[in-house]
Order: sequence, then C-alpha cells, then structure tokens
Amino acid sequence: MGKDVRNIILDEAQILQKIKRMAYEIFERHFNEKNLIVVGIFEQGYHLAELLTEELSSIAPFKVILVKMQIDKQNPVNSEVTLDIEKEKFDGAPVLLVDDVLNTGKTMAYCLRPFLNRDIDGLEIAVLVNRSHKQFPISANYQGYELATTINEHIEVVLDHKKKYAFLR
Repeated sequence: MGKDVRNIILDEAQILQKIKRMAYEIFERHFNEKNLIVVGIFEQGYHLAELLTEELSSIAPFKVILVKMQIDKQNPVNSEVTLDIEKEKFDGAPVLLVDDVLNTGKTMAYCLRPFLNRDIDGLEIAVLVNRSHKQFPISANYQGYELATTINEHIEVVLDHKKKYAFLR
C-alpha cells in the first residue's frame, strides 16, 4: 500500500528560531539602509517573508516593505511573474527574495526576471530549507536549514497562523 510517510524535519519552535536568526543576519548586513524590500514567492515563500518582515521590523530601524510575488512554480517558463507593487518602487532599493525551499534553483532563476531591468541596490535570497540540488547558478544568502536529500524526496513547508512545520516525504 502506498503509505504517505512524513518525517518532520523542523517543528514550529525550530522554524521560529531559524527565522529570528535569519532576521538578525539580514539586519547585520543591511543596518545602514533606509529600507529593504522583502519579496515573498507565493504561497509558502510569502508566508516566510511575512514572518521575516515581522521579525525584522521589531529589530531594525529601517523600513521593511513586504511584496507578494506570484509565479506558476510548475511551469515557470511560460508563467508571468506578478508583483503587488509597481516595479519602479524597486529602483535604488535593496531586495530580498524569499521562498520556503530552494531545490534546483529553477523557480528562483525565473523569479529574477522583474529585477533584471531595474536599478536595484542588490538582490539577496533567503530560504527556510536549502536542498542544494543546484541545476541553476542560484544560492541562498540566508538559509534556515540545509538538508541533503535525494532529488526524488520532497520537502513541504507549512507556515500558517495555526501551525508551522517542515517535513520530508
């Protein structure tokens, strides 16, 4: 029988601890900034971006601007990348692109499109779980947890108001 086996790799307390550590790392690198634009890839990446923004806002003197990015992760080649603010708002600002899991880097590579013709002040990447299956030249500047997995294994992250966990399947 095809049993759905899930091994929890991060519980809620561990996730919140990793988010807090990541926020302090981001703050240390950006303490001179006037603002920081945090772009979360919908859906779980955006929830992680919300939690990072909340933590950063409590410790950093700069303004943290949260932005939602949408892309079809199953078909990023033919997917339009949409943002919930005008692209001009990125000009001159540092950008932090956030997703829940970094697998091969393919989705993240396609998410770079909106920033390629903007005059941003640098772009960094933050992920909760880095699987390090690099097929694209994308690496995380900030990561909560690095985990060696097979390409056939799947990591799912749940970050909602009721529960937070990451599991390996």
